[in-house]
Amino acid sequence: MNRYILPVSVIGTVVGSAVLIKNQVTGGRCPSKATIAGKTVVITGANTGIGKETAQELAKRGGRIIMGCRDMEKCEAAAKEIRGKTLNPHVYAHHLDLASLKSVREFAERVKKEQTVDVLINNAGVMRCPAWKTEDGFDMQFGVNHLGHFLLTNLLLDKLKESAPSRVINLASLAHLVGKIDFEDLNWEKKKFDTKQAYCQSKLANVLFTRELAKRLQGTGVTVNAVHPGVVATELGRHTGLHQSHFSSSVLSPFFSLLVKSPELGAQPSIYLAVSEEMEGVTGCYYDVMTEKEPAPQALDEEVAQKLWEVSSRLVGLEDKGQAGKSNPPAKGQSKAA
Repeated sequence: MNRYILPVSVIGTVVGSAVLIKNQVTGGRCPSKATIAGKTVVITGANTGIGKETAQELAKRGGRIIMGCRDMEKCEAAAKEIRGKTLNPHVYAHHLDLASLKSVREFAERVKKEQTVDVLINNAGVMRCPAWKTEDGFDMQFGVNHLGHFLLTNLLLDKLKESAPSRVINLASLAHLVGKIDFEDLNWEKKKFDTKQAYCQSKLANVLFTRELAKRLQGTGVTVNAVHPGVVATELGRHTGLHQSHFSSSVLSPFFSLLVKSPELGAQPSIYLAVSEEMEGVTGCYYDVMTEKEPAPQALDEEVAQKLWEVSSRLVGLEDKGQAGKSNPPAKGQSKAA
């Protein structure tokens, strides 16, 4: 019988270590029990994955939830499901296609009719897709992950300021660590397209935008922070193989499940930044799950952050006068980055 002791021991050690690693990687559940009755939360990409789980938890905590999604059939179904599970009737589905500046403006106009906007969670995103272009001619990843959210946030700033104290949360990624902003070719029209680097550029843009916006909002009562939610099995990974359905059908699924988070756990950092009392007044920070970390050196470059703001403002047709809130459609030919 001794021959079985070593294998069992080794297996126990491996499993135990994996569980410990997972606990460190996931960060666990949001420790705050705060409720948000009477507060309005806007979440992009809320019909699936992290966004849907975030919407459900914040609805459970009493919030009025505005779900902005491209696929209205899925969004309506998700909103209905959340209303049923939380018994919160104030969960609404609205159309939002972040690959269309026109759609972003239309969605923003609808949201502006809300009495307040207390939390804006820029959750939607695409990762490592082919060399697709948005309706306005931008690289899909830069257009959706950065420019669409940049415009939406700016259009809602007046409402966020009126609702202060309010919070903006940008879903970033550890991928920003190897990102680089190429102002000469933001849309990959001159160099060979690299889907991985395109994604990393867009995620670096998220962190730079967060820091520049926080600086511009000092003293307004509106805070803005970026967060890397961890490695989560969601539809975001449909172009990479990092997809929940792939794990469940793989012979390696037991090992992946120990290291890759479920959407429910992946939503905890967003929930934490949205409701935690500890986050009151905290702004301009980058969180790795629920721990504040210093971002990559290139994300700390204030000159690059300011230039990105100016370039982004021009691309989306936003009047940049040191503050935001006014928007005009971009002039013909301005959809290309200079």
